[in-house]
Amino acid sequence: MKSGKQEVVYFDKKQALAKAESFCVYQERSQKEVRYKLVEWGIRGDELEEILSELIMSNFLNEERFAKSYASGKFNIKKWGRIKIKQGLKLKGVPEKLLQKALYSMDDDDYLNTLTALAIKKAEFVKESNPLKRKMKLMNYLQGRGFETDLILLALKASNLN
Repeated sequence: MKSGKQEVVYFDKKQALAKAESFCVYQERSQKEVRYKLVEWGIRGDELEEILSELIMSNFLNEERFAKSYASGKFNIKKWGRIKIKQGLKLKGVPEKLLQKALYSMDDDDYLNTLTALAIKKAEFVKESNPLKRKMKLMNYLQGRGFETDLILLALKASNLN
């Protein structure tokens, strides 16, 4: 009978480097994710740092590229706002400078258009006759998506949903 745990497999430095390269090629990764995987594979200490350095030098691992890719993906596909994207990048261990660069690489017009479109779409489903409660429900929804309060108010006013 099998238990729920998988058997841990340890790799030597060369195997771990090859496996980490394929891990990074599959999709963009943060250093924190790769570091975690290497530890999971039994790589620690100087070997871990050497592998990370090798991945960075050979451009398999690039924090700035990861941050921009993450931000654009979450915005374009999941329609997240800057606040939620920022939280996700912080969890991935991205430095503040790169995080800000990624957040503001998004086009402001697209950002506002997406926010307005989400507000209009959600307004169709909000069954509330009291205009104040209706506005609060829309604001809570959009804040949950990670959009800034001042931009939400602007979008609601522009689309006559307030």
